[in-house]
Amino acid sequence: MVCPDSYIPIFQFLCDEKAAWGIVLETLAAAGILVTLILMLALLGMIPRVTDSAKRAIIPIQFLFLIGTLGVFGLTFAFIVRLTNQTCPTRFFLFGVLFALCFACLLAHACKLLRLVRGGLGISGCVMFIIVVCLWLIQCVIAILYVVLVIVRGNNVCDSQATSDVLDNFNKDFVMVLIYVYALMVLAFIISLFTLCGPCAWWKRHGHHIYVTMFFSIAIWIVWIIMLLLGNRSLGHSHEWDDPVMAIALVANGWVFLLMYMIPELCLLTRCAPTTSNKNCAQIGPNQPRLLRQTYGVENRVFAPEEVNQGCDSGRSSPSSPPRFGGTLPMKEFDPSKEFSIPRPQHQAWAQYHTHHMTKT
Repeated sequence: MVCPDSYIPIFQFLCDEKAAWGIVLETLAAAGILVTLILMLALLGMIPRVTDSAKRAIIPIQFLFLIGTLGVFGLTFAFIVRLTNQTCPTRFFLFGVLFALCFACLLAHACKLLRLVRGGLGISGCVMFIIVVCLWLIQCVIAILYVVLVIVRGNNVCDSQATSDVLDNFNKDFVMVLIYVYALMVLAFIISLFTLCGPCAWWKRHGHHIYVTMFFSIAIWIVWIIMLLLGNRSLGHSHEWDDPVMAIALVANGWVFLLMYMIPELCLLTRCAPTTSNKNCAQIGPNQPRLLRQTYGVENRVFAPEEVNQGCDSGRSSPSSPPRFGGTLPMKEFDPSKEFSIPRPQHQAWAQYHTHHMTKT
C-alpha cells in the first residue's frame, strides 16, 4: 500500500508499508477502542445484577476509567500523525489529562478498598466521584496553563523539522508537565500495597488488580521516559523515534488497563463474597453494636448440645430435633395407673384429726 502524495508529509505513518510500526499501532489502537466500547456497554448492562452496595458505588468510577482508557487509545493516532501545530497542543493537553483521569480512578478505588479489606464500609460513591473529579481538574489546569503560555506563545516549538536542541527542550517540557501524573501513579501504587493487608480475602482480589496494573504502568512509563530523553540519542536514531516511542507507550498502557484491571473487575462485579471467606470479616457499621462472647469463668458443658441445636432451631419443642438430655438424664416410662393430678388430702387423715380433737376436748 502506497500513500497518496498529498498525504505523505503528515499522514505517512498511517499507510506507509515502509514504516510498518504505524500500521501495527493503529490496528492495536483500533482494537482497543472496540474492546473498550464493548466493556462500557457490558458495564451498563450489568448494573441491575449488582447486589453488593460496595461494588455499586465503584461502578461510576469504573465507567470514568473506561472513558479515560478510550481516550488513551484514541490519542495514539495523534502520535502516529507527524508533529504539527495542530497535533502538538492535542498531545500536550490530552496525554496528561487522560492518564490523570485513569490513575485518579484507580487511586479512589484503592482508597475504598483500604476499609473494605479490614471489614469496614469504605468511602461512599459520591465521595469517590468528587475525589476523582478534583484530582483530574488539577492536571487539566496544569495542561491548559502550559499550552497557553508555552505552545501558543512560542515560536517553532511544534515543528518536527526543528533543530535537535529545540526538540530536546520540547521532550523535556513534555516530561516535566506530567509531574503531577507521576505523583498520582506513585500514590495509587503505595495505597494498593496496603490493600493487600487485611482479613477480608475477597476484597484483596480487587487490590491485586490495582497493584498489578500500577506496577506495569510504572514500568512502561519509566521505559518510555528513558527512551525519549536518552535512549533514542544513544542508539543513534536522533528524534525520528520519538513518536513511535510515545505511541507504543499509549497502546501498551491502554491494554494494561483493560487486561489487568477492567476485565478482571467485570468478572467479579456480579459475584457475591462467599461466606466461608468472611469469617474474620464482619461487615459492621460504625454505629452497629458488636456481639461479644464471655471468655472468662467456668463453662457448663452439659448444655453444649442444646446450644448447638438452638443455632438451627430455637424452638423448645421441635419434632425434627433430637432429645437434648438423652446423654445426661435417664428416661423412665410412666405408669398409667398413677394419677397425675393435684394431690388432695385423704378422708382418713381428716377423720383421725377430728377424732383426736374430739377426744382431747
